[in-house]
Amino acid sequence: MTTDRVAIVHERLTEIAGSEHVIEQLALQWPESQVYAAVARAQGIPKDLPRPPKTTILNTGYKALGERSYAPLLPLMPTAFRHLKLGDIDAAIVSHHAFATQAVFATDAPVVAYVHSPARWAWDPALRAGEGGGKAGAAILTALSAVARKCEIAAAPKLRTVVANSSAVADRISNWWGRDDAVVVHPPVDTEGFTPDASVEREDFFLLAGRLVPYKRPDIAVKAAAAANIKLVVAGDGRAMSACRELAGPNTTFLGRVSHEDLLGLHRRARGLLMPGVEDFGIVPVETMATGTPVIALGEGGALDTVVPGVSGQLVASGSDDEVVDGFASAMSSFDPSAFDRNEIRAWAEGFSRANFRARMQGVLDDIV
Repeated sequence: MTTDRVAIVHERLTEIAGSEHVIEQLALQWPESQVYAAVARAQGIPKDLPRPPKTTILNTGYKALGERSYAPLLPLMPTAFRHLKLGDIDAAIVSHHAFATQAVFATDAPVVAYVHSPARWAWDPALRAGEGGGKAGAAILTALSAVARKCEIAAAPKLRTVVANSSAVADRISNWWGRDDAVVVHPPVDTEGFTPDASVEREDFFLLAGRLVPYKRPDIAVKAAAAANIKLVVAGDGRAMSACRELAGPNTTFLGRVSHEDLLGLHRRARGLLMPGVEDFGIVPVETMATGTPVIALGEGGALDTVVPGVSGQLVASGSDDEVVDGFASAMSSFDPSAFDRNEIRAWAEGFSRANFRARMQGVLDDIV
């Protein structure tokens, strides 16, 4: 048996984010592979895929909805993945957020699941609180959560290998799926696009970068900067933007979305990056480390794999919202970037490179041959 004929299954290709870069790197490692997704649109397809992705019948419905939202199609996704036509393959790699592991029922070939996380919204009631949009929406989301949990539990024992994108995700897989054998392979980070520049001097601001969505807790960073009367630059946009603006002090600047070049400059010039939420892994903090800039992060989730105190940054103890705000405010007030070595931070970040990711995933598939 070989692993030349690999099927790569992804939840959806609707926007480019961390999991889409995972798909891109998997496809580059196995250039003869075919990528499958429940739904897709042009702006969500990574540019370096060797061939166009194949979608399911749900894509017709997605286009009928004007490609505005895939949410109405979520109840149909388990069935769509179970009936994928994967053909004669040596192995399948499933990129899982919620329903993609159902592809294990579509093939007799060994299936490796790369798990960004079990469906957190399905397992954690606190995470989905307030996301339902009223009583009717909350009831629908609760019912869908029960379906997602049932699907994940049914698929878990049939997966040949389970790969977690962080130690925190491996713990969730153990607690929620009952699989204690997950292998941790951190996702690929663009360490070639994010680089240090010794000629760039630090400036007197902290950086918050990425999507402004509630679970990433940008409000914590904004409140902490206001409490400490410290300059904060926010690069990114999202549905939490207006709430963050209302909380901001006079020293917080909102830039919205910025170009890669401008973002690179911000990473290089910042005193440090703030990571106030619990991330499955957290790509942005490692991108900033790749420029030689340290990170102040909440000491939970993926940050425990990437933020090494005294080497690549500083961890803030978890607690109530008020306690975490106070912790970030105190950390920013006393933070000394000169205590960190840019070259040491950069060297640490290189361990999360795209090349290392591809090599480790090749090793995972080699182990099942």
